[in-house]
Amino acid sequence: MNLRIEQVIHQFIPKTVVFYVTAILVAVGIIVYIFRYLKFVNKDQQLIIHGLTEKTIIHGPKIMLLPLTTRSTELCQALSLAPTEYCIIKNTLQGKRRVEIGPKLVFLEPYDEIIPCAYQKPCRKAFSLKANEYIRFLDHNTGKVRVVRGEQGCVVPGPEEVVVDGDKCKAMDLQVFEYIKIQDKKSGVVRVERGEKIVFLGPFEEFLGKKKAAVEIDEETAVLVRNKRDGQQHLVTEKRLFIPTNDEEILEVRKLQKLADYEACIVRDRNGKQTVLFGRNDDQRSFFLEPYTNLVTLTWSRGRRRERRDLLLTKIDLRPMYMSFEFNCRTSDNVELILEGSFFWEIADLPAMVKFTNDTTGDICNHARSRFIELVSQRTLMEFMQSFNIIAEEVHKKDKSNFYDQRGVKIHSLEVTGYRCADPSTAKTLSEIIQETTNRVNRLQQQESENEVQLKEIRGDIDEEKARSELLTIQSQNNTARAEMEGITEAQRVRAFLDTLTVSLDGDLDIASIVNMWKTLRKEDALRAISEGNARMYFTPKDANISIENHEYTTD
Repeated sequence: MNLRIEQVIHQFIPKTVVFYVTAILVAVGIIVYIFRYLKFVNKDQQLIIHGLTEKTIIHGPKIMLLPLTTRSTELCQALSLAPTEYCIIKNTLQGKRRVEIGPKLVFLEPYDEIIPCAYQKPCRKAFSLKANEYIRFLDHNTGKVRVVRGEQGCVVPGPEEVVVDGDKCKAMDLQVFEYIKIQDKKSGVVRVERGEKIVFLGPFEEFLGKKKAAVEIDEETAVLVRNKRDGQQHLVTEKRLFIPTNDEEILEVRKLQKLADYEACIVRDRNGKQTVLFGRNDDQRSFFLEPYTNLVTLTWSRGRRRERRDLLLTKIDLRPMYMSFEFNCRTSDNVELILEGSFFWEIADLPAMVKFTNDTTGDICNHARSRFIELVSQRTLMEFMQSFNIIAEEVHKKDKSNFYDQRGVKIHSLEVTGYRCADPSTAKTLSEIIQETTNRVNRLQQQESENEVQLKEIRGDIDEEKARSELLTIQSQNNTARAEMEGITEAQRVRAFLDTLTVSLDGDLDIASIVNMWKTLRKEDALRAISEGNARMYFTPKDANISIENHEYTTD
């Protein structure tokens, strides 16, 4: 059957057609082979060829005709690294790593892969170090720590290295008055670096805390230091800029303790012995606390009822002082009162006080409260209102116990400044009683004031009348004396006038004529005085001695 078909084909298809068809098929096959197996690789590319058993990488630029045994190919872009970038490449066949540093194009070898960074990027940023920066790398293979200090532009870790501190670190810059302690974790040795300088850490070193300022020791500053080797303390008082050594530790910067003349303090040593120092003593006025000693802190109660015990004292004031109080008590007729008052007291014997109590103010108020409760309970409300100051005096002056003396305290005075009822209804009644008493006292005082004013007015009138009487007496005496003087003067003038006329006229005129002449002259003086003013005066013809004559002339 097949033979017959071939015969038919040979009969009807010419040989030339067969030739052309064969040639076309061959050409198509070649073209397909070229397009599939001929690869063009650029300069920044690489061709990965996956054969039957091997993987081959061809770097560009190149034209590559693939073998027929090629399973697949992959054309990849080469990794371009900038001058400050690097990448880590791992060979999956051998397990080795290498670092490629830019600037360059990175072409992977067979079985190589790039280990991405934490941001899943193939490129990593290199470290740039300033002059005061450094970085430490730990090699996982060898365990060695490599330290790189600035100033460098492109610092990258090795293939198996990681950054110890997570990032680059700044060196510690120290001024002239600063220092810092550094410990080598490999040997345990501690060293102290002091300024001025920049301190870089070594491979296994760490800073012990932050940098610290040196202590300026002067007249009022000392340093308590402990030696870490022998554990002993000593006080440094030499004037200088103190920086501890490798084995020393500053426990405390102690200030000079100063006491005024009226102050005192208590110092306790290592054996628990307490010493009282007074500011009035010259050798105890100022001092530094020695090693293993401290100031004793007294805890006193405060508040009007001494309900809070949180008043801390290291220096005690020995001057007399006031202290207020408030507490409840009850009278014999069962009226609860709230008393308010104050103490005026002072510390007379400080060692005795320290020996018997640590809460002086609380003890004083509590003892006074007990005394008040005892005495007030023996009196009614009215009796208390009339004698509360007497009760306050009895509380401390008639206290037969040695309570205050035993505690070295002296009470100068104790007084009640106010009281009120604890029950509101009783307080209202008491307020009305007090108000009525106050009104009565005010009215009495007002009446006394009015009486006193009237008495003052009467006494003023009496004094005024006495003054007027004295004035009239003095005026009468003055008028009499003035009249006598004028009379004497007038008599002398008249006598001089009469004597002069008598001598001049040799007795031609009698006395009556001379007197009339004198009167006329006096009237002339009066007229002259009146004419000089604005007053008007009328004289009769007789007073003026004027005669009026009528002269009538007839003409014949």
